[in-house]
Amino acid sequence: MLTDQEKKIVRELQNNIPLVKRPFEQMARGLGMEEQELLDKIEEFRQRGILRRFGATVRHQNLGYTANAMVVWDIPDDQVEEAGKTMAQFPEVSHCYQRPTHPGWPYKLFTVVHGKTRSECEEKAWAIAQKTGYHNYKPVFSTRELKKSSMKYFED
Repeated sequence: MLTDQEKKIVRELQNNIPLVKRPFEQMARGLGMEEQELLDKIEEFRQRGILRRFGATVRHQNLGYTANAMVVWDIPDDQVEEAGKTMAQFPEVSHCYQRPTHPGWPYKLFTVVHGKTRSECEEKAWAIAQKTGYHNYKPVFSTRELKKSSMKYFED
């Protein structure tokens, strides 16, 4: 069970991060707390399992990255975990995860790369294939974004 103050903190953490030098200081001030008090509370949330991760959602289209490819990889079962760890290290890869295969769909490792053009995404996928030695892959391009939002808790 969360206190009213803890619910206020959760609400604040769901908002955009202020684009200032000390965003947590500004957020804490709005909550009537000290910056360190807020940071301690965030750590407490993490330890209690209330907060699993804290991150930014970048609207890559607004930055000019209008091509997005989900690069799907057919990796041998006994190599997929290591391949995933390797591919997740590439700065070009924003997401990397494993999914089950289905009849007619052998791809089990998924990576996402962004670029300003489709050919830029294809070049990134090709470069990853050259560096890893996994050449059975396919870039699948998004055609439009349907949703990009996070869950909101304790909203009125």
